[in-house]
Amino acid sequence: MATNPGLFSEWPWKKLGSFKYVVLAPWVAHGIQQVATKGWREADLGYLVILPSMMLRVLHNQAWITVSRLQNARGKRQIVDRGIEFEQIDRERNWDDQIILSAILFFLGALHLPGGQNLPLWRTDGAVLVALLHAGPVELIYYWFHRALHHHFLYTRYHSHHHASIVTEPITSVIHPFAELVAYELLFAIPMIACALTGTASIMTFELYMLYIDFMNNMGHCNFELVPAWLFKWFPPLKYFMYTPSFHSLHHTQFRTNYSLFMPLYDYIYNTMDKSSDKLHEKSLDNKQEAIDVVHLTHLTSLQSIYHMRPGFAEFASKPYASKWYMRIMWPLSWLSMVLTWVYGSWFTVERNVMEKLRIQSWAIPRYNFHYGLNWEKETINNLIGKAICEADKKGAKVVSLGLLNQAQSLNGSGELYLQKYPKLGLKLVDGTSLAAAVVVNSIPQGTDQVVLSGNISKVACAVAAALCKKNIKVTITNKQDYHFLQPKMPEDAADNLILSKTGIAKVWIIGEGVDAAEQLRAPKGTRFIPYSQFPPRMVRKDCCTYSTTPAMSVPKTLQNVHSCENWLPRRVMSAWRIAGMVHALEGWDEHECGDKVLDMDKVWSAALLHGFRPVTED
Repeated sequence: MATNPGLFSEWPWKKLGSFKYVVLAPWVAHGIQQVATKGWREADLGYLVILPSMMLRVLHNQAWITVSRLQNARGKRQIVDRGIEFEQIDRERNWDDQIILSAILFFLGALHLPGGQNLPLWRTDGAVLVALLHAGPVELIYYWFHRALHHHFLYTRYHSHHHASIVTEPITSVIHPFAELVAYELLFAIPMIACALTGTASIMTFELYMLYIDFMNNMGHCNFELVPAWLFKWFPPLKYFMYTPSFHSLHHTQFRTNYSLFMPLYDYIYNTMDKSSDKLHEKSLDNKQEAIDVVHLTHLTSLQSIYHMRPGFAEFASKPYASKWYMRIMWPLSWLSMVLTWVYGSWFTVERNVMEKLRIQSWAIPRYNFHYGLNWEKETINNLIGKAICEADKKGAKVVSLGLLNQAQSLNGSGELYLQKYPKLGLKLVDGTSLAAAVVVNSIPQGTDQVVLSGNISKVACAVAAALCKKNIKVTITNKQDYHFLQPKMPEDAADNLILSKTGIAKVWIIGEGVDAAEQLRAPKGTRFIPYSQFPPRMVRKDCCTYSTTPAMSVPKTLQNVHSCENWLPRRVMSAWRIAGMVHALEGWDEHECGDKVLDMDKVWSAALLHGFRPVTED
């Protein structure tokens, strides 16, 4: 909210939460009644298209969010090179409130405004009138209203809420207190009311006007420059009638300049244009994609996971992944997105972070979990990962960490394949085994003298078992085949601590993939389950048993631009495999960790703590 919230700052349907769209129900019901009683031909088309057009506005805004986040993740043409945090995401989560308010006003106008009923599809004179009234009264009134909002009295009560976002996203454009946004809606209604009263209104004129407002609003807050310089050189007067993202960005960083809505004309007239506007525009266009120090290679998981990635739905991405029933009904869109990413056929940048002087990016391989289990997809996936590694090497990256199934033993031998295929790599390849195993080992409660290890035996499981045996902790294996596989890998002086037993009575179970419900039910009441796998186990036990998160650590405040959750992990918590790449680069270690290679766990754990990473339990 604003610094000192004024009257009518809160949205009237705030308490409805996700059910806020029910406020449109009476008007939607009226539209259905029109169709039922009059038929489609006699019903008011202008009234009926209001709801679909509002839904299209939602999609339009979401498209801007996705494009902006993808572009800013690359760092190319970025205007303000600062991070966004969860606080801003939470503040801007209600961006669709403005669309609901617009819908209500359109419904009221279509019912009660003279000349607002049974509109034709198009009228040229009405479109010209809207353009003239916007360029004149709307822009001029907005300019002075905006300046008034920067007066201390109104700023602290209303407009400071919008300016809390110095680094803007497209949806920042509509983040205002209720009273302030009502004023904007009434201002933008002037051309449309004038059209209706003069009998020149049309459906397409109103639709195009709202599209123009949304497009310019989103563009002005997208935080990357996309308006080419040649446009103003080709037609110099255009600079008075069209702003740029960098022009409006200066308003958010300088506060007392560039007040205009979409047309800088009035800033020129009243001498409030920031003198650095042209230089910032040119500089932003010249901003090249920045150099990279660390690349983390991840991939999509379930079909709904694409909505939870940073370029997806901002609200979903800011929370740990959880499958929701209402997301499942979007399966046609989910399948379409899967096909599109599959056809795209190349990795894409999903996140960019900075830690001290370290520049970090996360790249996603356009494949889902089930693709990694298909034999005929393995070669393609390995080629995709290989190309990404080579591209990271070309961009000067020091380390590439392999996340999720990108390091699967059955796929590429924990990354060993790429060292054989690209022997001249200048970067270091890290699978993160040592840190993941260290997180598991250090999650075991003090005083524990026996644990059960169950699940598919992975490289991390081997490292955990060896480390625990060295600590003189008994490791019980319930599967005979797994026991014989692990036994030769244990240190000779601690091999006796590896035990084969059908009954696991220990109250600490270290579990991985492949542990079914029956296996978990064998654990005694009060057992603590600690996963060592990349993916969380199915939580079967509810009888006072606890489940730890998959190997992960809380990140320090020095790691910036963290405003999305990594899969199912809590906020500002990252997987050990991802953190391992950062630690590797921060320490400047000149060795790979892939294939059979496992770094010294104590050294890696100490280095992680030194750089501010902490166990999740210390939050």
